Amino acid sequence: MVKPKIEKQDSVKLYKLRNMLEELSDKEGRGTELISLYVPPKKALHEVINNLREEQGTADNIKSDLTRTHVVDALSRVIQRLKLYKTSPDKGLVMFCGALPPEGGGPIGSEVIKLYEIEPPKELQTFLYRCDDHFHVDLLKEMLRDDNMIGFLAIDAKDAGWGLLRGNKLDVLSETSSGVAGKHRQGGQSARRFERLREMELNDYYNRVAHTTREYFIDIYPVKGLIVSGPGPTKETFLRENYLEYRLQNNILATLDCSYAGSEGVREAFAKAQDVLTDYRMVEEKKMVEKLFGDIHFSRGLATYGLNEIIDLMKRNVVETVLVTDDTNLRKIDITCRRCQNLQTEILERPKVIPRLQQLLSQPCPGCKSMDLESTERDIVDYLDLLAGQTGAKVEVITGSTEYGAMLSSIGKVGAFLRYNPNQ
Repeated sequence: MVKPKIEKQDSVKLYKLRNMLEELSDKEGRGTELISLYVPPKKALHEVINNLREEQGTADNIKSDLTRTHVVDALSRVIQRLKLYKTSPDKGLVMFCGALPPEGGGPIGSEVIKLYEIEPPKELQTFLYRCDDHFHVDLLKEMLRDDNMIGFLAIDAKDAGWGLLRGNKLDVLSETSSGVAGKHRQGGQSARRFERLREMELNDYYNRVAHTTREYFIDIYPVKGLIVSGPGPTKETFLRENYLEYRLQNNILATLDCSYAGSEGVREAFAKAQDVLTDYRMVEEKKMVEKLFGDIHFSRGLATYGLNEIIDLMKRNVVETVLVTDDTNLRKIDITCRRCQNLQTEILERPKVIPRLQQLLSQPCPGCKSMDLESTERDIVDYLDLLAGQTGAKVEVITGSTEYGAMLSSIGKVGAFLRYNPNQ
């Protein structure tokens, strides 16, 4: 048996990157003036800078005065930023820069040059420069796809099922029946003839299963390991007789005894494979949520839920780990008076942020009645991560679309493990 090498990713970093890419995907320029730059780690930065300077020369030929100014300014901003690096980072560097309209829109000429700098989650392989009316984020989105795939085959003499575990999602790919006749009680020569026919049917069934398994787990989804399960001795016979393609045969993680084959067998095998898949993200999330509910149920005071309570406990350095779903869709807004530094804070759902900000900014400061106010906003996961960094706590982002994400959503989408019981 082999153990898959699972490359772990920081769930908060991945959450922030996904959100940023979604935000960048929605941005549009007035013309072809938004720059996308992908620099692989082996690319010399002075060559990139020279290429961008050549593009600046080409941009002088743009007929529109406003577009020409925006493109030249954006290129200058990117060049100045690149000069701060001696060498390209280990995984490469991605920059998006361009003139973007203010939040909520504005007249032509009100655009502001903004630069977004991203460290890719995986090593970049190709150099890319584009100047377009939108940012090219597809390469980064492709990198967010989880490569840590595990295949499941649940087989017995009656049917077989195939499943795929990728990241935080378990999919049942398909299932099939064998068509093999059951064992019989005929005697004499008929018994031997029926037995030979059954063996031929089983052999054909095993070959069909092996062919489909190779198609799924080598041709379509190149898995890092395979888990074979099922009731009775069928799975052992199938493996012992080497029906599987050798690359899959050598990549089997475990053989599990289960009550079912087919699609139900796939789900049962996943539930029983926890020890084998200890480093897998979906299993980690399952264990964390189950432990949270267990601690809450036994009322030992070492776990809690409720966003406001958790924020208060984080400020008091009581929280050890925060679990939050990736679909909270909450923003924290702060309104600060520049004169008296009075601070107003609210946590709102994303669609309500802009109307509420406009309302608060149109009202005088409750402390000194000044209208000199400024606003800031941040995603709630960013805010929780900021508090965690100040107290040595940890934040784990749980996938809201999974079964265990739904469990966490049922108690407000946020829970926490505590260092000690604050009520004792």
